[in-house]
Amino acid sequence: MHRALLDDNAIATSLQSLNASASVPWTIDNGKLHKTFQFRDFSEAFGFMVRAALAAESMDHHPEWFNVYKTVRVDLATHAVGGLTELDFELATRMEAMAG
Repeated sequence: MHRALLDDNAIATSLQSLNASASVPWTIDNGKLHKTFQFRDFSEAFGFMVRAALAAESMDHHPEWFNVYKTVRVDLATHAVGGLTELDFELATRMEAMAG
């Protein structure tokens, strides 16, 4: 995975591609890739978090996230470079697939 900082055009293109199949779009919020996922219940939300955690660990790229009951709020950024990289969009793509 590439950890080079993306410019505004690359971010816009990557965001458009990511959102092409997302039922609820990802956005940019405070310089981070952001999405709030809603699940049927806590068990489904927690299962998603476990799957996403395993993917994140395999990528050595970890999300900022917050969970209450059936809601999981996710923020992604590559702190080492102070912004968004391909790594953030790759993890978001994997999360999107996991959320189904």
